[in-house]
Amino acid sequence: MEGESRYEKELGGALLASVSRSFYLTLKALPAVLREPISLAYLLARTADTIADTAQVPGDLRLAVLDDFSSLVQGSSKDVADLSSRLAAEFRPLQTDAAEATLMARTQEALAWLQTMQGARLEAIRKVLAPIIHGQKLDIQRFPSAAPLHSIETAAELEDYTWLVAGCVGEFWTRLCFSEMPDAFAPGADRETMIQTGIRYGKGLQLVNILRDIFKDARLGRCYLPAAEWRPLGLSEKDIAANPAVLLPIWKNWLASADEHLRHGIDYVCAISHSRLRHATALPVLFGVRTLAILESASEQQLREGAKIGRLEIGSLLVQATMSNSQEGIRNLARKLRGKSKQ
Repeated sequence: MEGESRYEKELGGALLASVSRSFYLTLKALPAVLREPISLAYLLARTADTIADTAQVPGDLRLAVLDDFSSLVQGSSKDVADLSSRLAAEFRPLQTDAAEATLMARTQEALAWLQTMQGARLEAIRKVLAPIIHGQKLDIQRFPSAAPLHSIETAAELEDYTWLVAGCVGEFWTRLCFSEMPDAFAPGADRETMIQTGIRYGKGLQLVNILRDIFKDARLGRCYLPAAEWRPLGLSEKDIAANPAVLLPIWKNWLASADEHLRHGIDYVCAISHSRLRHATALPVLFGVRTLAILESASEQQLREGAKIGRLEIGSLLVQATMSNSQEGIRNLARKLRGKSKQ
């Protein structure tokens, strides 16, 4: 594609598509001026996520490697080749996903791509990677093993976590839009208001992920729903590990919180005046809205098996999003997708 850098061509194509799954649809739809820095930031975040999730490596070693990776992202003079060799030798063979194995083998190239960034782009990428990696480190520290089960303690901790791993992306996205595309938002849009709305958008997407994966996370010894809310019901970690369905009353309360965040996400999309950027920005929140509707109407067995949008519906949603790419059209489509759970 014309205007692509060498690194974007080599890393931002098949590799990025293989590790970004549905988000790659958003990356492809972005205006060129935003596509490269956002694609790179995503690739670096996925690299850190793969390091954090390689559970066969002891937690203290993963934390040390994440610290080294974070230092390199922030511009330290640490030896890039040394870290890259370690990831290729110690982490790559442990990956069950071929795309993540490739990611571990190409870290040096991803960091070299970062070296080509300058100014507001470089600052934004570094600023968003810091909280993301901090959130990944918290996961390692909070959930040291699959058994016994461990839990986040308070609602404030959960809100903070959703900010660290996703809300900060809303801020990153907004700041980059203001710096790279001054006409991105409607005339008169306030930067700080849009940043806060973008943060809520990101937090909503992460909450949907947490709610979707409640049974899967319990099998991994993780509970993201606050213990301060389920302990008063007489529940224990052992109860949750044995049958995560006991969390469903608490889970339903957090569905409402996710819904409220996603409503802000729709407001965010509808404040974007640039048509192509609005379309790209709408896709994640529309997927989130539809997933939330599916979760609300899912049976306990469907939740256990992993309720999600099917491939055919993803294709249909993409067509609908393209045909509805206006402020009014996006709002109407979101209402339609949200209302399916009540039909």
